[in-house]
Parts: sequence; structure tokens; C-alpha cells
Amino acid sequence: QVQFVESGGGLVQPGGSLRLSCAGSGFSFNEAIMVWLRQGPGKAREWVATSAPGGATFYTDSVKGRFTISRDNAKNTVYLQMNNLEIDDTGVYYCQEAGSTTWGQGTQVTVSS
Repeated sequence: QVQFVESGGGLVQPGGSLRLSCAGSGFSFNEAIMVWLRQGPGKAREWVATSAPGGATFYTDSVKGRFTISRDNAKNTVYLQMNNLEIDDTGVYYCQEAGSTTWGQGTQVTVSS
């Protein structure tokens, strides 16, 4: 059974940092393209970042230079280091194997002064 368990969210002031974690199970994590997505209040869910098995990473333009996606295949875990957070980064963050139809519970990130 495929599962994703996200953690690490919280309340932070603009300019602050958070590190999100996502543990995946039920699939071949080390061969998986892992993605982070988010859904802000009143907004559609959007793609944030991708980690490919070979090490390549990709980011949506709004987070380039501020967010870093990484993975630890030994722990079946993907991370999202978020620096210089902005109010528009507020939302529920999800991780997923690319193309999966399974969703975790997500983790709430709130950026507010």
C-alpha cells in the first residue's frame, strides 16, 4: 500500500525557514521521481519541486533560490528546505511519487507576521 507521510510544517514569520519531511512507503523509493506540491487558501494545488532518482532537481519559478528539495533513499524520505519564506508560500504541502493517485495528509505551512 502506497503511503506518504508529511511533517515539519508550522507557523513562521516572513523571511523565516522551515524544513519539511515526507516518508514514502509501498513503492520503490530509490527509483521514484518525488514531487512536492502545495495548495494555498482559495487556490488550486500547484507543483513546487521535483527530485529525480539520478539527482536532478526542478523548481517552480516562484521558489527558485529559496527552496531546496533533497532525498535520503536509505530513509525513503524526501525533504523540502524552505528559506526566506513569503506570505504567498502559505498552504498545505504534500509530497507524492510523480503520477501517483495517493495523497498524504499534508503539512500546514503558515507564513504570517
